[in-house]
Amino acid sequence: MQISKGVEWACHAAAILMSLPKDRALRADSLARYYDLPSAYMAKQLQALSKAGITQSTRGARGGYRLAKSPEDINLWDITTAIEGNKPVFRCTEIRQNGPCRFDKNSCKKACPIAKSFALAEKAFRDTLANINLIDIAIIFAQDTHEEDILKGSAWIQKEAVPL
Repeated sequence: MQISKGVEWACHAAAILMSLPKDRALRADSLARYYDLPSAYMAKQLQALSKAGITQSTRGARGGYRLAKSPEDINLWDITTAIEGNKPVFRCTEIRQNGPCRFDKNSCKKACPIAKSFALAEKAFRDTLANINLIDIAIIFAQDTHEEDILKGSAWIQKEAVPL
């Protein structure tokens, strides 16, 4: 399984937006510049987050993005599904019913053990991401990041944030 760059970028963007004061927003191009990423592609991820109700956008000269709900109410699975969709990673095509030793359709009423196993693994993956919210990410970030890097990032965000 491979998660797209868009999920990574959206998670980082949401983590930055979490640090904004309530009366401020960040433009998509500012968020892209923070990580030296293509602005149009970052904007696409932010639009997907807005469509999913994770961020809200304001248009115009004072426009930008901010979180639409509390950081404790936004988890990594929310962000992943906003970008990737909610389709299962493994899709059984019932190849048991092909070839010279094919199973009869009546023998395939239950999911095959391979499909069951992948479904179980995917559920564990989804549940794990659903149990990690943006507050959890902030705590890990604070524990694992040098203070000077936190201060540098905070100063940059304050400089780039636009009033609503």
